[in-house]
Amino acid sequence: MTLSLYFVTRFLKVVAQVLLVFFGILMLTDMVEQLRRFANQSITLTEAAILSLFNVPATLYTILPLIFILAAIALFLSLAKSSELVVVRASGRSGLRFLMAPVGAALVAGLLIVAILNPLVAATSKEYDLLYARQASGSESVLSLNDDALWLRQGSAEGQTVIKAARTGHDGTQLFGASFMIFAPDGTPLQRVEAEEALLEAGQWVLTRAKYWDLTAPNPELAATQKASATLASELTPDRIRDGFGDPAAIPIWSLPSYIIKLEQAGFSARAHRVWLQMEMALPLLLAAMVLIAAGFTMRHARGGKTGQMVLFALSGGFAIFFLRNFAQVLGENGQIPVYLAAWSPPVAAILLSLGLLLHLEDG
Repeated sequence: MTLSLYFVTRFLKVVAQVLLVFFGILMLTDMVEQLRRFANQSITLTEAAILSLFNVPATLYTILPLIFILAAIALFLSLAKSSELVVVRASGRSGLRFLMAPVGAALVAGLLIVAILNPLVAATSKEYDLLYARQASGSESVLSLNDDALWLRQGSAEGQTVIKAARTGHDGTQLFGASFMIFAPDGTPLQRVEAEEALLEAGQWVLTRAKYWDLTAPNPELAATQKASATLASELTPDRIRDGFGDPAAIPIWSLPSYIIKLEQAGFSARAHRVWLQMEMALPLLLAAMVLIAAGFTMRHARGGKTGQMVLFALSGGFAIFFLRNFAQVLGENGQIPVYLAAWSPPVAAILLSLGLLLHLEDG
């Protein structure tokens, strides 16, 4: 037990060190990118640092599997160099039994990362998107969902329009039971429009069976008019509506199941969100697989030679699984393969392959 705790402590310390190194590098790189991106807006160094501080956690979260395999390689090389692996084997403990400590630590760390770090990263990503949108164009997201309706917002120099719809088509360009509330630039309500159906075309909404209320009139209902067909100017595009959903990674995992239900009830496809949810649930297995891959190539005595070659093989294996996971995610989001296959097959395959290699080395 004491020996296992020692190895777990060593492993977590190396993970923390690698994480801090990557955090520092990414902060500096992202700050330079923010200064370049907003050079025309005369962004200050403090503002760039704040943007980077909210943006970097998402990038770190994305490359966590690579951080874990680098930490595992560093751990095993250190243990081999100090001959601690030789001592452990001489004491009667097999290599697979020794691996239970770092692999178990990776699994537990993965569970804590998904349960605690995921919501924190989602919050920082959402805040970064808001700050970026304000810095870039002075506007925020155009879309939100609640339990009973879909909400959109569009704006121009003439004012803002808030749109509410009972349901929508698959891409948000066709609204049913739509209500448009038009405001002046100073926030004064000017007009209310309700339509049975609204279809987004180039630069306008095409309304079917619409009713208009002039909110500046003494009696809006008395002055209301109805039209079988009408148009309403809009600067929205299908891409902007889809972008309003944001990245699934910007939604905390605890809120993701209910968000998926709302998304599907509104008429949108939630396949990308379902893939992301399953990938997050499979993340602890992926982190454990990275430790096993590193062990399969570097858990050997330093005097065996070819250390650089083994490290290269371990890194290549880790990068291969990482990119295979991303490729499977794209296939899953596009509907090419089932959601569960996209999320769970890369980590399971990595664990089986690395275990086969370890069994061959230890007992073969």
